[in-house]
Amino acid sequence: MTRIAPISLEHATDATRPLLEGVQKKIGFLPNLFKVLARSPVALTTYLQASATLAKTTLNATEKEAVYLATSQVNGCDYCLAAHTFFAGKVGLSAQDILSARHGELNAIAALARQITESRGHLSAEQIAAARAAGIDDGKIIEVVALVATQTLTNYLNNLALTEIDFPAIDA
Repeated sequence: MTRIAPISLEHATDATRPLLEGVQKKIGFLPNLFKVLARSPVALTTYLQASATLAKTTLNATEKEAVYLATSQVNGCDYCLAAHTFFAGKVGLSAQDILSARHGELNAIAALARQITESRGHLSAEQIAAARAAGIDDGKIIEVVALVATQTLTNYLNNLALTEIDFPAIDA
């Protein structure tokens, strides 16, 4: 049972309704995460602005999904694992790729995201050197940190709220 009730589009405030309508138009439905975020117009706005800005990183779609999956796995967010398994499939990741990304094994970006999340940013010099040796420059390292931070926001909110999963079920 959800601990923070989602707000339906019909009951959204004048501030959040257009934002929720935009999400619904982009995704094709209105995920429960956004209905929960709408309880705080500032949190919803912040998340949507950060997501729109981070969509412009130098990382490609599969690398971003690898970050989201690795971070959500470490943070134990079943909602985000279901959502990003769905989105990762849409950008071409196979079921095995998705599982590898969740465990930080798909590529150097997934490994870095997992290490950042597990250590809360306290990476060793060797871990940073390994990321750089794999071709991840400092700009990309920072972008991965930003994606991990944004994903952690939704992971923590869904874990706290027990957001009802409205994406296809997965074996979390």
